[in-house]
Amino acid sequence: MASFVATSVANRVGMLGIPCSGQIRSSPSKHVSLSVETGSRFPFLSRRFHGLVDRQMQPSNFSPAAASSSNNETWAQQLLHVLAEKIAGVQELSVYEMNELDRGSPKYLRFSDAKDPITQQPVNALGDIVPFSNKLYDGSLRTRLGITAGVCILIEHNAEKNGDRYEAMYSFYFGDYGHISVQGPYLTYEDSFLTITGGSGIFKGAHGQVKLHQIIFPVKLFYTFYLKGIAKLPSQLTRPTVAPSPKVEPSAAAKGAEAGAALRNFTN
Repeated sequence: MASFVATSVANRVGMLGIPCSGQIRSSPSKHVSLSVETGSRFPFLSRRFHGLVDRQMQPSNFSPAAASSSNNETWAQQLLHVLAEKIAGVQELSVYEMNELDRGSPKYLRFSDAKDPITQQPVNALGDIVPFSNKLYDGSLRTRLGITAGVCILIEHNAEKNGDRYEAMYSFYFGDYGHISVQGPYLTYEDSFLTITGGSGIFKGAHGQVKLHQIIFPVKLFYTFYLKGIAKLPSQLTRPTVAPSPKVEPSAAAKGAEAGAALRNFTN
C-alpha cells in the first residue's frame, strides 16, 4: 500500500515539472523512499530533492498506519504540499489597490459618541467599523486583477501620528486564479504586515505574510505578498513591478478592463 502511495506521489510530483523515475525503495521499518531523476530543467535537485523526499517519508512525519489507511490520497496530498513548498520557497507577488471613487467605498460607521475636546466634532474611536472594496491591479499596472473586499474595525486613534490602527479582515480577488485572504493590523500612518490566512484556486493552502504600504491613504496602496505553500505563480501575475509613488496610475487598457488587460472572469 505504501508503494502505491509513493508511486502516486511520484506521478503527482511530476506535475510540478520535475521528472521522476518512479523507482521505489522499501525497508522493513516501513520507510518508503522515492528515486527522483531530474532533467536539465532542475539539474540541482537530483540529490537534494531525493533527500527531501526521504526525510518527509520518514515514519516520524507520516506513519505507516496512515499510509495503509483509506486516507491514502490525503496522505499523498500532504506530502506533495510539503514538497511543493520546499521547491517553490517564498514567492513575491506585488499588487496595487486603487480607490477610484466609483464604488461608494469606504463606508465609515461610527459606533461611539467620542468628540474632539476643542472642536467638539466627532472623532474616530474604538469600535468604529469601515467596510470597503477597491479595485486591484498587478504590479506592472497593466492588468486589472479584480477587487479587494473586507472590513476594518478601529482599535486605536493615534492623534500624535494623525492616523488610526485598525484590525482588518479582507480578501484579494484574482479572477479564475482564485483569491487570497488576509488578517492583521491596518495602519493608516505607516507600513504594516498582515498574515495570509488562506486562499482558493492556485492560492489554496497559501500562507505567509503581506506588507501593506500606504502611498496615498486611502486611495493608493501597494502590497507585497510573501507567499508560501503554493506552486509557482503564473507569469501573468509576476510581470516587472512599477515602483510605488503618488503618481502611479494603471494603464488606460487596464483601467477599462479591456481584452488582454484584465484577468479572465475578474470580479468587478
